[in-house]
Amino acid sequence: MNHFWGRRLLTRDIKAIDCEEVNLPNYEKIAAVERLSNWILCHRCGMRTSVIDGQLADYGYFCTHCLYLGRCDTQQDLYLFDQPEAKPREVVFFWTGQLTEKQTEISKRILCHSEKRHHLIWAVTGAGKTEMLYPILVETLKAGGRVAICTPRVDVCNELFLRYRYVFPEEKITLLHGNTATAYTFTSFVICTIHQLYRFYRSFDLIVIDEIDAFPYNGDAGLAHAVQTAIKPDGRFIYLSATPDKKLLKEIKQTFDIHKLALRFHRRLLPEPVLVFMNNWRQKCKNKKKIKSLVRIIHQLIKENHILLFCPSITMMHRLKATLQEALPRYEITDVSSRDNQRAEKVQKMREAKYDILLTTMILERGVTFERISVIVLGADHPVFTKSSLVQIAGRADRKGPYTNSQVYFFYEEKTAAIRKACQEIKELKKKVWIFTNMENRLTTINIAHSLLTIK
Repeated sequence: MNHFWGRRLLTRDIKAIDCEEVNLPNYEKIAAVERLSNWILCHRCGMRTSVIDGQLADYGYFCTHCLYLGRCDTQQDLYLFDQPEAKPREVVFFWTGQLTEKQTEISKRILCHSEKRHHLIWAVTGAGKTEMLYPILVETLKAGGRVAICTPRVDVCNELFLRYRYVFPEEKITLLHGNTATAYTFTSFVICTIHQLYRFYRSFDLIVIDEIDAFPYNGDAGLAHAVQTAIKPDGRFIYLSATPDKKLLKEIKQTFDIHKLALRFHRRLLPEPVLVFMNNWRQKCKNKKKIKSLVRIIHQLIKENHILLFCPSITMMHRLKATLQEALPRYEITDVSSRDNQRAEKVQKMREAKYDILLTTMILERGVTFERISVIVLGADHPVFTKSSLVQIAGRADRKGPYTNSQVYFFYEEKTAAIRKACQEIKELKKKVWIFTNMENRLTTINIAHSLLTIK
């Protein structure tokens, strides 16, 4: 019955597993939804709904906030299952890479049990945040603990699963998101979208939340409740972000150690976006004769790199793909979005360099890594592109492999605040890297001089 351990499940979920209540492991049973005067309180997501909004046609009430997980209503009970303590064990870890000096410093500080037991790794995209987690993950698993790596994006979950499965070759890792078809089984290592934490209760010793500033976690009180109740009372959080906002930093400063890293692991600078004015880009993407500036830049970039081209909407992405296939018949071009049934296969083929140009929506703005990539954003002034998302998108370029002159282009009609702030933030990051690198060089020179004097 260990697949119930540490879970938070509705009566409906128990019946779906075809299990009698008398056979269940230790649990606490509470009402899933409770009426409190003029409000309804959902014990799954912790959110309140007005009686009027949550009224069912024939009976009772339901929660409107977490409806996408399956209706949680007054006809359901919520089962909170205990989880037994695990014993220390051996963990096989295999990684041939090596942390930089700064990465090692951050990893050691995370391992230390200081007064502030939670941590935020604030690092530029491509800084190697995943690699810095390896030591704390190994230590937690060896102690018999349970870990969850959570991220807002399905594609990022899939990529992380491949990476962690490689470095923990004998570890059973559970991958959970809306597109996984395999039934849940208990493991000590879970990789999931944040929404999956609604189904866990006091289960994890360590929860890592990747891209803590991203939609949908940012600003969702229900997801915050899920995260806080999925961890054990003495558990630890590690937040990862390249672009934390001031509100988050203010909220966590009392309980989190904040570790900053402005240098990418390969010590190359984040490419600074080139801004290209394109008047009426919405209409021009329909006609190959009107996107000559875009085609010209693609011809230039594709000599050295494959291209990741971001569009503000699925409709526009499909339209532009058709136009580019007409204008560039020699190249392999495809598109991918959240509605694509071949989404995972296309992303994997892009990793294998099977496409010259991959058009995408915001689903690939974070977490995914391809070699030899230049980036183009069409309609960077569209409201869907925030400052943070534009910085993240720029970070898809030159993440892995040898230097290939990766570049970033923002096509726009209006230079929005998001575009200006994103460019300014990248410039400031580059300045910090320059200062840090010069300090390192000065220290190296001093150490060499000191060694020569000692020899003399």
